[in-house]
Amino acid sequence: MTEPLHRDVTGSGPVLLILPGGAGHPMGLGPLTERLARSFTVVTYDPLGLAHGRLGLPVPDQRPADWSDGAHRVLEAVLPPGERAYVFGTSSGGIAVLDLLARHPGRLAGVVAHEPPCVTVLPDGAERRAELIGQLDGPERPPAEGASATPMGVFLAHVLHPFTAYVPSVTPAGHRLTLAAGADSRGQLLYRTAEFLANRLGGRFAEFPGGHLGTLDHPEEFAGLLTETFLSGAHTSA
Repeated sequence: MTEPLHRDVTGSGPVLLILPGGAGHPMGLGPLTERLARSFTVVTYDPLGLAHGRLGLPVPDQRPADWSDGAHRVLEAVLPPGERAYVFGTSSGGIAVLDLLARHPGRLAGVVAHEPPCVTVLPDGAERRAELIGQLDGPERPPAEGASATPMGVFLAHVLHPFTAYVPSVTPAGHRLTLAAGADSRGQLLYRTAEFLANRLGGRFAEFPGGHLGTLDHPEEFAGLLTETFLSGAHTSA
């Protein structure tokens, strides 16, 4: 039985699909989506349904392919025939949109992946992944019986480990891809990862306002630059 697709839709114009970070809960993204809705039909995908009544229910370990397949089904449901969508993902959502572009490129006009934590692509990736997991996991990780009670608990228990092990492969569609990192993240691991991925995958690199949580801390400026990135001709649909 196919799982239901949990998403929210606002605005009008070309379709822009958003995949949030963490465990995919769109908490705090209201100001960003409101600004983007001036130019796009914004479809915010909640892959685990955490904002749609499923928070607290059991969650299996996640894979980027789980989220990208769901995102593809969302696009097939909302896109008019013959049209392509813009896609934005941040953090773990950024990893999911890289997988979406690799596996389902046909209906994508452009993709922006913001600070995806797939650090194993780096030459010292194994060490950097261990450090990243150590910073986020450890004493903050909830016990197994309480892992599904909060979005952060779901992220630590079921998303962090498999997603940070992901190695993207997007060689056929690099011209449609922008890797983004926050200006406040300069010198940090995920800024370095985004730059490395842009070079490896043949995509563009762009700085966005704020740091890893720029979507929440600077929603107006972030949305403005995201709109410009998609609509300025930087991406093509060919």
